[in-house]
Amino acid sequence: MSLISIQVNNQAVQLEIDDRMTLADLLRNTIHLTGTHLACELGVCGSCTVLVNDEPIRSCITLAASVSGATIQTIEGFEDDDKMKVIREYFSEAHGLQCGFCTPGMLITVRDMIIREKCQTESQIRKELSGNLCRCTGYSGIVKATQLANQRLNNPEIIK
Repeated sequence: MSLISIQVNNQAVQLEIDDRMTLADLLRNTIHLTGTHLACELGVCGSCTVLVNDEPIRSCITLAASVSGATIQTIEGFEDDDKMKVIREYFSEAHGLQCGFCTPGMLITVRDMIIREKCQTESQIRKELSGNLCRCTGYSGIVKATQLANQRLNNPEIIK
């Protein structure tokens, strides 16, 4: 057992956990933040993507004990984030959503891509998104939503 202290969505959390518990299981089953989805549990699909100290990570393959002292942001922690509001708006408008299972990890990844300026071309967007699997959309809506959000966020004078 390990005692960990973390910040999750700006809330201090201190818990005693099993050393083998993954961050995804901690978030979903202990803290009850179910926006972090589990699918492959191998770090391949991207559904479990969260930010740890502002870096996207796969929470299904990250031991919770290894992030003690870290700041974690799940999809639930972006309610007041201006960038995420724009990204969500365009995901809806450009039909980047279908079943929604991949959406939390996809949104966090797209936000990170925009911040890192990795949305300059369609091929760059597709390459950056290759770690996030979607079985429903065929990616065209997701790519279009990413392009539109990137344009708006990097050109604030653009009014919708």
